[in-house]
Amino acid sequence: MISIPKKGTPERERLIATHKECIESMKGVPGCTIMKCETPGDTTVVSDGFQDDPLLNKVLIRMRTAMPGNFGGKLVVICTKVEKEWRIGRLSGIRGVPPTFVNDKVYDNEQDPQHDIFLMRLDELDEEDGYPEHFNEGWKRRDDHWTVT
Repeated sequence: MISIPKKGTPERERLIATHKECIESMKGVPGCTIMKCETPGDTTVVSDGFQDDPLLNKVLIRMRTAMPGNFGGKLVVICTKVEKEWRIGRLSGIRGVPPTFVNDKVYDNEQDPQHDIFLMRLDELDEEDGYPEHFNEGWKRRDDHWTVT
């Protein structure tokens, strides 16, 4: 099981601080990788982040492997104006249904919403989730809304 540190614990605060440092150092770099640049915006020399923090790596894996319909839908960054504006949306988990915006906040870079999504997901995930009994084998189950022929 990959446990999620409880609110208010030093471990959780450390995860949040490490994630924020990595996000800040990656500003100006397309995409989102949770690693710290030696020089902000320059990925020539990277360190720290998920590679050096096993707990952060496991928590990120757990967040990224959640089914799209879990917790009301997976959170994603949506570019609303090319390279100018980004917002946070929530996937429906149903193929063909467009995402909905979670709030009215507009970002001027693509990294800041990634950190806000990380915080939202930390709050959404159950500490107990991730046990073998929560695992569903296969990715094309009948309840995943795939068309049946």
